Amino acid sequence: MPTAGSYATLSSRNDLAAPAFANHEPNRHIWRMLRRRLLQLSAALVPFSLTARASPSIALSAQDQADIVRIQDYLNGLKTLKAHFLQVAGDGGVSQGTAWLERPGRMRFQYDPPAPFLLIAAHGVLTFHDSSLQQTTNIGLGRTPLGILLAEHVELSGHGVTVTDIQRVPGQIQLTLVRTNSPGDGSLTLIFADPPLNLRQWTVVDAQRRETHVTLYNVQLGGSFDPQLFEQISPPAAKQG
Repeated sequence: MPTAGSYATLSSRNDLAAPAFANHEPNRHIWRMLRRRLLQLSAALVPFSLTARASPSIALSAQDQADIVRIQDYLNGLKTLKAHFLQVAGDGGVSQGTAWLERPGRMRFQYDPPAPFLLIAAHGVLTFHDSSLQQTTNIGLGRTPLGILLAEHVELSGHGVTVTDIQRVPGQIQLTLVRTNSPGDGSLTLIFADPPLNLRQWTVVDAQRRETHVTLYNVQLGGSFDPQLFEQISPPAAKQG
């Protein structure tokens, strides 16, 4: 039963479903390799994410500050994105689907069958729908780490957001963020290919330290989307969290 704690909490219910790619034999080997790589990455990120929760601020070097400005400018310039996603939970559960992102404030995660789940962010609300149970749960987007990514104007230094860590490896830079006034609500780690700077993955850690890793592929930037993609689901029957 999904709870209204955070995006990671909601999505962990989905990760209990059978992987959608299980019925596609030609792709099984590819997905197994992707899953293995993501699990390796997840293991590497676990201590990093938990350390970030324990240390809500760090001293930033001049290089850190320059990179934060670059990332902030990139995110503010990111208006629309469509991609396929591969999601891995901390327990190893895997799912996939199609994601649409339209800043500010809009996102849709359409999970591939047989998973009966749909996640929509719009109008300041994050909505999770389970069609198999005909249940819908709403929580305020501002109470979730993903609200940082979908903000109208992303500001990564001050103004309610704190950078808790920044790390670099060849071809990649990752930035972990928390809400300054409520770091216990969870963290968001954004992972970029660099150079050039491109968003490729994020990790959400919720208040219970449960992790969800989302990797984007076949990314398409720009264009416009049908507003109906971001329509909320059955608001009168929604359960407020």
